Amino acid sequence: MRTGSKSVNLLESVRLPRSRLGRPRDERIDTEVVSAVLEVLKRGGYRAVTIDRIARRIQRGRSSIYRRWPSKRHLVAYSVVSEMGATPAADTGALRGDLEAVVGTLLRAFAGPLRQALPGLVADMANDTSLREAIRTEVLATRRRSMRQALGRAVDRGEIRRGFDVELILDMLTGPFYYRALFGHAPISRRMAREAVEYVLRVVKRP
Repeated sequence: MRTGSKSVNLLESVRLPRSRLGRPRDERIDTEVVSAVLEVLKRGGYRAVTIDRIARRIQRGRSSIYRRWPSKRHLVAYSVVSEMGATPAADTGALRGDLEAVVGTLLRAFAGPLRQALPGLVADMANDTSLREAIRTEVLATRRRSMRQALGRAVDRGEIRRGFDVELILDMLTGPFYYRALFGHAPISRRMAREAVEYVLRVVKRP
């Protein structure tokens, strides 16, 4: 966490800060909880997740969970972010490889538990400003910054043209995953991920 800044690491901001006088954090509990939450999301979706249910699954007391996460929504958000990762755009030396890395992280997350969690999380974010701000600044902003950097590297290499709308390109690349997860009108598949990359490359290619 950066002192004096609203920008904090999401993996810390979605769980309850530990008192300086408290016992050291047991990282095994974090791992157990994330695994249990993701499994419940896979089987029953967001509504199936409760603090009691997760505590029973990992055979620990409710207090051990509440000390880390103040609510169900923070618990699920932490688990989803742990699964999704924050910086997707690896520097592969070519834009296609960088974008494939981006959609690869999204495909793994949205084809799995995130697809079941997203509608409920979106509903909770509408009424929870702290959770909404944390996800926007520490998940979305971090990932989009990583993708902007990938596009910037491609421009510098002369691989793609200049002058395109970067924010719109990022929406084009990632939007299908969120939209399909929310509305379920079409599958989230490897083919869709490949085509998202292809369409973006066509838009930004040099004339």
